[in-house]
This record gives sequence, C-alpha cells and structure tokens, in this order.
Amino acid sequence: MAIAERPISTVLRDIVSNLQDIVRSELRLAKTEVLEGMEKTSRAGVLCGVGALLLVFSTMFVLLAGVFALRLLMPDWAAALSVAAGVAVIAAICLGIGVKKLKSVRAAPKTAATLKENAEWAKQLSR
Repeated sequence: MAIAERPISTVLRDIVSNLQDIVRSELRLAKTEVLEGMEKTSRAGVLCGVGALLLVFSTMFVLLAGVFALRLLMPDWAAALSVAAGVAVIAAICLGIGVKKLKSVRAAPKTAATLKENAEWAKQLSR
C-alpha cells in the first residue's frame, strides 16, 4: 500500500502511536537519570553524615582538651563548669540567630501571592 493511499485515520493512529513511543522513551530516560542522580546523592549524603559525626567527636575532644588545660589553673569541677558555660553561651547565641532567621523565612511567597490573586479573581467573578 502506498503512502498516498493510506486513510487519514491510519495516519493519525500512527502519529499517536509514535508520540506514545517517544513519551515512553523519554520517561524511561528520565527515570534512569533520576536513579543515577539519587545513587550519587545517597553516597554523598552518607559521606556528609560521617563527616558531621566525626566533626562532633572532634569538637568534644577539643572541649575536653580545654578542660584539661584549665585544670592546671583551677579545680577540676571549675574547669569543666567553665567550658560548659562557654559552650552554653555560644549555643544560645547560635540558637537566637537561627530562630530570628527562621522567623523571617516565608514559605513560597510567590505561590501565596498567586493564590491571593486567584482568590480575588474568583471573588470578582462571583459578584
């Protein structure tokens, strides 16, 4: 059968079939790329977690060294209390700054503005 003799319904069916094949192959490609990206991201996440844990231990040992150094100048309990108070002050400052920054963050401001516009538009239509 020549191409010119094909009915339009067959041509349209072939076009739809080809489009479906293209979409399916694009979805397979996207799925493969996402899985590869997740694999790399998970490895990086594990390494970041291990690094953060080691950093916590390192910080604890630095603080312990500070206690040992202060033991030479004051009683053991006072040295430990001094280091603990210093860490508490730094923690309070960090928490205060963090809370202040969190209060200033607005979730999805563009989306909220768009929703307000849509609500106003809907009100105008209902009048």
